[in-house]
Amino acid sequence: MGGGSVKDLGSKAELDGILKEGQTIILHFWATWCEASKQMDQVFSHLSTDFPHARFYRVEAEEQPEISEAYSVSAVPFFVFCKDGKKVDTLEGANPSSLANKVAKLAGSIDQAKAAAPASLGMAAGPSVLETVKELAKENGSSQTNHPPLDLNDSLKKRLQQLVDSHPVFLFMKGSPDAPKCGFSQKVVNILKEEGVDFGSFDILTDDEVREGMKKYSNWPTFPQLFCKGELVGGCDIASAMHESGELKEVFRDHGVHLVTSLSVNADTEEASSAAGMIGGITESSGLNEALTSRLENLINSHPVMLFMKGEPDEPRCGFSRKVVEILKEEKVEFGSFDVLTDDTVRQGLKVLSNWSSYPQVYIKGELIGGSDIMLEMQKSGELKKVLDEKGIVPKESLDDRLKKLVSSSKTMLFMKGTPEAPRCGFSSKVVQALSSEDVSFGYFDILTDDEVRQGLKTFSNWPTYPQLYHNGELIGGCDIVLELQQSGELKSTLME
Repeated sequence: MGGGSVKDLGSKAELDGILKEGQTIILHFWATWCEASKQMDQVFSHLSTDFPHARFYRVEAEEQPEISEAYSVSAVPFFVFCKDGKKVDTLEGANPSSLANKVAKLAGSIDQAKAAAPASLGMAAGPSVLETVKELAKENGSSQTNHPPLDLNDSLKKRLQQLVDSHPVFLFMKGSPDAPKCGFSQKVVNILKEEGVDFGSFDILTDDEVREGMKKYSNWPTFPQLFCKGELVGGCDIASAMHESGELKEVFRDHGVHLVTSLSVNADTEEASSAAGMIGGITESSGLNEALTSRLENLINSHPVMLFMKGEPDEPRCGFSRKVVEILKEEKVEFGSFDVLTDDTVRQGLKVLSNWSSYPQVYIKGELIGGSDIMLEMQKSGELKKVLDEKGIVPKESLDDRLKKLVSSSKTMLFMKGTPEAPRCGFSSKVVQALSSEDVSFGYFDILTDDEVRQGLKTFSNWPTYPQLYHNGELIGGCDIVLELQQSGELKSTLME
């Protein structure tokens, strides 16, 4: 890779410093194995020369996972356009014309009389580069040439699942443990050796189907990827942080992973005895001061179902936390959460108070249920649903379920702005008048009082405006259709069916 005025980015910290300067920045995420990346880099380099007021940077996607994850990069080539410190646009795939147009739009052409177009790109990049990129795109069946899109068919899913489950601890890496082929893979291997853990591994450089498939399977765009008992722990950064804090050792212990270099307690026995001692309350002598104990108890009891996790429900920071979030959502349980990564006092204190050494931790009505393993087992056996019922935790009604009930709550149902006595728009008023003139009884819902219903019903009905009239749970239409039915004499007969 090379040429032009393109610089290689070495770290997320370096990028953050550049973004603070507020200049126009274009990032090219590439990979050594991707021919489209190499060809597009030639175009990128030419553009960097033609647009000197912008700054062009190259990022090796899999060698800079922190940057790649920040911009949700899952395929290369991938381009990110930033201005005033913020991302304003992206481009995925090998499309020289689109790249030139987006650069020109953001950075401005040198010759203001000329617009950036495919022709101007040809002048910049040269016909040989363009022809190569076009040919490459043709071979892959698309002008958007990233790594060929891969569907996770059943056979591939099964193969990936078998790999993940083949060892209690499994690492997808570049190279082998004896000969890693990237610094991040090397670091995770060293961590696992320091932890004294036996682990299996797979060299993703040897099988592109596995390499691309795992990105979708795990919803994690970079490598290495570390799994424990079939659950994604994370990449290099997360594994390093957990190792340094001692959390990784606790995760291994709590999931029954044998630590070769240290004496280990049987995790199943410990987990069972811990759970037996905890379901029912807090340990009496924690050794924590009163203020911290009170704070932790208030957090535990702040919601009927409370999850202490790594990250947020929308952005879990470890596979075990993600699994518990998925379970609670599948059970349609409304829950509160606390990100233990944001407060080390809570993180360490809760371990003592609960006598439970790892995260996530789930509480129902103030009582500890357990971590991801226990939650999964309880869900599979039906015990979780039973516990929720016994504790009076009612499954949260989904928006779709709520809308189905609303549209069927009256034989004829009108979703309008305002009420029949006081419509808040002319179209709603006209439909009310039409129904009243036909002596049609109807229920109504004022969509101005509930934005969730207002926005959700547009998707539910595939009808973008209001009012909306329903009969027997089926959409009739809006104002125009109702008036047309009235004028043709069909409104009453339609609503009498």
